[in-house]
Amino acid sequence: MNNEPSRTGSAPTLMFRGNYSGNREQSSEIFTSFPALADAASYLTQTTSYLTRCFAGSADESVLDDGEELVTFSSGEAHISDSVNGFTAAHDSVGSGTTLMTPDERGTASLGGSSQAGTGPLVSTSVFQIGPSIFQGLISRARKTVLGSADDIGWLQRAPGMPPVEDGTKRFVELLENIRNDEHKLPDSLVYLLVPGLFSNHGPLYFVNTKTCFSKMGLTCHIAKIHSEASIDKNAREIKEYIEEIYWGSKKRILLLGHSKGGVDSAAALSLYWPDLKDKVAGLALAQSPYGGSPIASDILREGQLGDYVQLRKIMQVLICKVLKGDLQALEDLTYERRREFLRKHPLPRDLPVVSFHTEAGLGPSVLASLSQVAHAELPIIGNGPSTKVPVVMPLSAAMAACAQLLQVRYGEKSDGLVTRRDAEVPGSVVVRPERKLDHAWMVYSTLNDSPGEADASQVCEALLTLLVEVGQKRRHVITMKDE
Repeated sequence: MNNEPSRTGSAPTLMFRGNYSGNREQSSEIFTSFPALADAASYLTQTTSYLTRCFAGSADESVLDDGEELVTFSSGEAHISDSVNGFTAAHDSVGSGTTLMTPDERGTASLGGSSQAGTGPLVSTSVFQIGPSIFQGLISRARKTVLGSADDIGWLQRAPGMPPVEDGTKRFVELLENIRNDEHKLPDSLVYLLVPGLFSNHGPLYFVNTKTCFSKMGLTCHIAKIHSEASIDKNAREIKEYIEEIYWGSKKRILLLGHSKGGVDSAAALSLYWPDLKDKVAGLALAQSPYGGSPIASDILREGQLGDYVQLRKIMQVLICKVLKGDLQALEDLTYERRREFLRKHPLPRDLPVVSFHTEAGLGPSVLASLSQVAHAELPIIGNGPSTKVPVVMPLSAAMAACAQLLQVRYGEKSDGLVTRRDAEVPGSVVVRPERKLDHAWMVYSTLNDSPGEADASQVCEALLTLLVEVGQKRRHVITMKDE
């Protein structure tokens, strides 16, 4: 047995801690006989250290806080040592002799080997004990990915202190049937403002059919020309300015109908500027709006979600910011974290009449054949004949059905393709829950194969606003009775 450990070459001591059942001398011979194993051990150590930094977060600090030294490994030689009862058994890489070293001598030898190793990589000698930390980090990350937004969907319904909702589905169905029989009750003493949702700037026919139908009935109706890809705060200011301008010109109160993000923008405007708008607004209807948040937006933008693995966040950033010239915050504002924060600071006024409407997308084979008309294309004039308009169609129903199926499989939640039914219910509102299968795009874009026996989107919007007028009348009656 040699009295001093070998210092030949630049290879320092590789330290193992813990109890081993195998023969130490045989293990030493394995490493000294096959240099490739030494290289593999060095590579494994470095890789483990790197993964620990990535997933465990605090694993590096916990290792170094134990007072373990950092050593380097070269590809030519390796020393293996075992810690037994406070002593170190160091195995010479040249011979098979073993020298017992005290802890002080072990530190000196390790520092000496490290100084001779030159530019070799530094790793912790206790990296082989951080396996549990690595797997805990991996399990935590995997759990976060698998859960996704499961704990967030429907959080408003579980939040303490929220006012209860009232089911207005039955009355809505009655009003809708009356409208289909040409019984219209919307008063002309109000102005109707339709607020479009995300990406509406790039859909020329967004809400156009509804506005046309209202105008034919002699009603004053406007579509808010906001930047649909802007943040909620920015759009809230623009909607406030729209309301004040309309009220100043007509001296009539405004009834708002917001679809998708347009409903969230409208609610934000009334929450932020209610003292200025209280006497100018008669009520708010939210159609398929992610008032509580959207799992689609959260899964795309939240770290650790599926969007991280397919670069969806970067794709959406390029699409919204570069292609559509919008703001990524428009999508971020629809995540559950942002909605919680906003609603905690700015809840809807309790005295505001509110109707919320949500649906479930159909998943049958018929949606594959449904095409939604989103624009018109005007063909060039041939000769002296009139120009021809050709409808521009897209398979929006099929896309919504695919998203709805994804949410159904992953979370077990029913949705219109983008917004779950539970997230679309506004606390304190009159809720409409129709049984008819309608996707998220149906409310604003007509489909070419709409059944003539069913109500169209403009009639549904009229029924919602008629119900909202009744809710406002009942609320004012209750307030009057209390005052008397």
